[in-house]
Formats: sequence, structure tokens, C-alpha cells
Amino acid sequence: MPHRRREHAAGPQPAPAPGSSRPSLAAGPPSLEQLLAAVACGDQQAFDVLYDHTAGQVLGVVRRVVRDPAQSEEVMQEALLEVWREAARYDPEQGSAAAWIMMLAHRRAVDRVRAEERSAQRERRAARAQIAYDDVTETVEASLEAERVRRCLDTLTERQRESVTLAYYRGYTYAEVAGLLGLPAGTVKTRMRDGLIRLRDCMGVF
Repeated sequence: MPHRRREHAAGPQPAPAPGSSRPSLAAGPPSLEQLLAAVACGDQQAFDVLYDHTAGQVLGVVRRVVRDPAQSEEVMQEALLEVWREAARYDPEQGSAAAWIMMLAHRRAVDRVRAEERSAQRERRAARAQIAYDDVTETVEASLEAERVRRCLDTLTERQRESVTLAYYRGYTYAEVAGLLGLPAGTVKTRMRDGLIRLRDCMGVF
């Protein structure tokens, strides 16, 4: 069984409203439904018991999706922290407490895998986005002399040249260029605007 971290215990816990009936954990082993109801009231003891009862199964659900052991441990902790935060949203009429907890765990695992895939795709695209001046000049050869375009591109700063080339000669959107260069979209737009002004002045286009 994984060692329980204590990040969830930080900060004061909410007290039950006057007259409320927080489930008692002293009268025999509580069910997961009872534990969730107590957790929803901010009961740290109930969460500790729930953690011990479900951590192994949650980790198993996560491992089947994430595969990587280290990441699986992280996602398991995230899923159980979500149980702590969202316990009040559990509706017994929609299914068992165990099913609800495992649903949260599976959703967290899928989110992690998708995030990793998106990150890998961005890295692959960035690796392929090598700016080749020969490709740029071929694109505009129909209307402008290739050597002239290359010379004017050389007057831009490196960052302006990257942004202009990716957007206008490689077909990427502002958002995609920003993702490839790791910059805010507003910064990319400013660089492209300044670069295009310099190109216009260099080529004598008015």
C-alpha cells in the first residue's frame, strides 16, 4: 500500500453546521458512503480511513491507464485529493461510493495520458519546424525574386524571422507559432507585425 502524503491536511478544516449530523466513525467499520459523507463535512479522520481503504485500488486503476509507475503514484495522489475536495458532490443515487471514486481516478489518469500526448506532439512539431530559407523563397518565387526575399529576411531579427516564416510561409496560425516558440500569442503578433513592416520597407512595398 503506498505511503500516504499529508498535503490534504493543510489549513483549518470546516466545522459542521450547528444541528448537522456528521456520520460517526466510532460505531463499527463505516461504509465508503458514510466515509464520503463525513469527508464532505471536513472530517480528516474519515479521509484517512477512506484513503487507507481505497488507495490500493485507485493505484491499480491508474496504473492500467498511465503505465509509468512514478506518474501513477502522482495521479493516485491527485485523484484522492480530488475526492477530499469534491466529496460533497457525490450522489448516492448515481452509484456506489467505490464506483464514484474509481471514476475520478480513471478520469485523472486519462487526463494525464492526454496531456503527455499533447506535450509529445508539440515537441515533435517543434523539431520539424526548422526554418529553411530555400523553402521560403520557393513559396514566394512566383511574385518576388528569391534572392531579394532572402536578403530582406536577413534584415530581420532572429525572433522576427522565425515568427514571420512559420506563420506566412509555413502556414501556422498565431496560436501554433506561439506554441512552437514557447511564447505568448501577443508577443508573437508583435514580432510578426514589426517583422512585416521591416520586410515591406526592405522590398519597397507600399
